[in-house]
Amino acid sequence: MSAHGRSTARRPPAVSPDAPASAPPLRRQRFDIDEVMRRLRVAAPGWHAPVVTFIAMQTGDPFRVLISCLLSLRTKDETTGPAAHRLFALADTPQAMLKLSPREIERAIYPVGFYRTKARTILDICRVLLERYEGKVSNDLDELLTLKGVGRKTANLVLTQGFAKPAICVDTHVHRISNRWGYVRTKNPHATEMALRRKLPAQYWIDYNDTLVAFGQTICQPVSPWCSRCPVSELCPRRGVTRHR
Repeated sequence: MSAHGRSTARRPPAVSPDAPASAPPLRRQRFDIDEVMRRLRVAAPGWHAPVVTFIAMQTGDPFRVLISCLLSLRTKDETTGPAAHRLFALADTPQAMLKLSPREIERAIYPVGFYRTKARTILDICRVLLERYEGKVSNDLDELLTLKGVGRKTANLVLTQGFAKPAICVDTHVHRISNRWGYVRTKNPHATEMALRRKLPAQYWIDYNDTLVAFGQTICQPVSPWCSRCPVSELCPRRGVTRHR
């Protein structure tokens, strides 16, 4: 109230009846995983399949899937593929593998990463497969995790590629891309797997890894992804992307 008795409170400005209504606040668009997977599946035949997927398609053999997955750890596909081919030319069963010396396996798989350690691990796994499982690879996640050198990534990949069983294999590509899409918000691959288990529709579990690995190697690369070539670019929020092509 002013000294002259009049209110000093501000009145709202007059609004013309012809003035356009203010736009409502933008709502965050839901990430459409169904449309994304549909588009990626259409585009995928033009990309190179991950080497473990290729071996699974060629052989349908859980043992070769398991061993090739171990070889692929910390190793590029262009090195893993020839190494697996050389090794399986010498031995493609646990029984035959145990007839090889560690040095023979090392020579066959060189230059995969940690080739000496992997040679010993392969022999150890083959012994366990013969002692506990009659030379067969188990299709149970918990049983696979008891094998030396086998973590969740390898075990889940054996289930999906070796047995066509629903499982979620999370590697660096799956972790990075799922977060780049904003589909999950996680700090590490284990947390990503748990989040995807809760959220990802079951019909995508088996091929989610090989689809995203091929996509990540070809288009959605870690640094400067090829957004101009991406079949899902307009659906992607590009979380964490600072530079793209």
